[in-house]
Amino acid sequence: MTTRLTVAQALVRFLAAQYTERDGVRHRLIGATWGIFGHGNVAGIGQALVEYADRMPFHQGRNEQAMVNAAVGYARQSNRLSTHAVTTSIGPGATNLVTGAALATINHLPVLLLPGDTFATRTADPVLQQLEVPYAGDVSVNDTLRPVSRFFDRVTRPEALIPAALQAMRVLTDPVETGAVTLALPQDVQAEAYDWPDEFFADRVWTVRRPAADPVELAAAVRAVRAARRPLLVAGGGVHHSRAEQALAAFAEATGIPVASTQAGKGSLRFDHPQDVGGIGHTGTATADELARTADLVIGVGTRYTDFTTASHTLFTGADVRFLNVNIASLDGHKLAGTPLIADARSALDQLTEALAAEGHRVSDGYTAEYTQDKERWEQRVDAAYEAEEPDVRPTQTQVLGILDALVDESDILINAAGSLPGDLHKLWRARSRDQYHLEYGYSCMGYEIPAAIGVRLAAPDRPVWALVGDGTYLMMPTEIVTAVQEGVAIKMLLVQNHGYASIGGLSASVGGERFGTAYRYPADDGTFTGAPLPVDLAANAASLGMRVLRAKTVRDLREALAEARAADTPTCVYVETETADTVSGAPPAQAWWDVPVAETATRKSAVEARELYERHVSTRRRHL
Repeated sequence: MTTRLTVAQALVRFLAAQYTERDGVRHRLIGATWGIFGHGNVAGIGQALVEYADRMPFHQGRNEQAMVNAAVGYARQSNRLSTHAVTTSIGPGATNLVTGAALATINHLPVLLLPGDTFATRTADPVLQQLEVPYAGDVSVNDTLRPVSRFFDRVTRPEALIPAALQAMRVLTDPVETGAVTLALPQDVQAEAYDWPDEFFADRVWTVRRPAADPVELAAAVRAVRAARRPLLVAGGGVHHSRAEQALAAFAEATGIPVASTQAGKGSLRFDHPQDVGGIGHTGTATADELARTADLVIGVGTRYTDFTTASHTLFTGADVRFLNVNIASLDGHKLAGTPLIADARSALDQLTEALAAEGHRVSDGYTAEYTQDKERWEQRVDAAYEAEEPDVRPTQTQVLGILDALVDESDILINAAGSLPGDLHKLWRARSRDQYHLEYGYSCMGYEIPAAIGVRLAAPDRPVWALVGDGTYLMMPTEIVTAVQEGVAIKMLLVQNHGYASIGGLSASVGGERFGTAYRYPADDGTFTGAPLPVDLAANAASLGMRVLRAKTVRDLREALAEARAADTPTCVYVETETADTVSGAPPAQAWWDVPVAETATRKSAVEARELYERHVSTRRRHL
């Protein structure tokens, strides 16, 4: 039996019938479609979404990149078992997807992209917004999505949709391969009819695998753990993707091995778990970083070992340090010349715990006492950074976090991505649940927070969801405030105004850049932007987009405003102005280095001194072979 439908109608019907299943629980794979319509998709996908509005929920976006960010936030909150599709027109609508696609792929988070494309028949050539490539007639702007997609196909004939759609679902649901998936849809093909086999529209379940460890690799891993006297576990985002938090806690409690976390892995253990020692790397805690420097075995679980985690390969400096890498992806399992344990994180941790428990393996009491005491000292530093005894003064950024920390419980979710906040949060935030700490730091993409908060709230409609936004990232992408207002998505936005790119300003000062071009100020006579702050009112801007805005000038105001926002059932913004960019944070300084190359020759004193310090740090870099 067949059904005659357009390509776009067939695709929407197909997507509505796709499911994932893991641990016996089924989830709808494509929970909704985001869209901005133009001539490249309005008559195809747009018409199909109207035709099947009862089967495929729709969200109206304002910026194509933001729509991808929202879909990514939804996918992460859904443990990669559900995601959203994003449809755009051809031309700028399609190329605006590139940044969001890179974000999804780098973070291993699934999202389906459906950009319109130029005519497959080329009867109308060139069409509006078409890029003409003299040496290649089959190239369009959508080809910019190829390097940032885990799967890319251009559906140039109706019957080609069947294999393309099936391959797209395979990649979206593969825990190793997943990321952005792109199906480019020529606008004439979208509207073309075809007789589709009814089997194409039947419910289809994609099993998300939990591969167990190979026995030989497992035995090698057990030997490595038993031989270690100062092991340290580094929990990455793979712990969350696998829902391996309980397995990790059981492993840590059975062995006494301390657990540090990357930005993606923070919250793998609650902050008050005895084995949790906080963030690791350039933005990590002193406790975790000192343990890393003296570790003889680093057990990486679901981590990519980015330069922030390894402090640009200057952190793991023990003379005999070795690596054991638990990862579902072979690429990451073999990094740093480590012993690979290629498996699902939860499966592998369960197997390791069982094997080590058979011999009662545990680290020494002296090692446990050492990191426990160090952790207590770090918590005192956190308390000092959070302390805000004077209620009638303007808060520092860390005091802002401290006030929020005192307000939330384990149900709250915090979203952030870029600027000075990620460093402060990684060092200081006390994560109370497995998914409270939602930092996008694989791509560190400014503008992620507001749309991602919408996606998270759609996935967790009964939980308070906070977008922590600096003025720089707000100005990049406030557009989806309108979407939140339109659809009644009650996100909470904490908007911190510090008059510039605070994080990069600090980095600029440390590498000889003298904070040039990083402050939002009027230009001075010498060509630098060091005049008075700009008279920009971001709170008024948010209000003009329909958001309820609460202004907080003092510590006391902020406490009251945050409590009011948390109780609100409409999109609500708390606006607070902190200290200027050069004193924005108040957090403890970096506990480990990060490699940002400094000018090798310069005449200005700041750059010369920065280069001298840079060369000293570079000399400590170690290659693990």
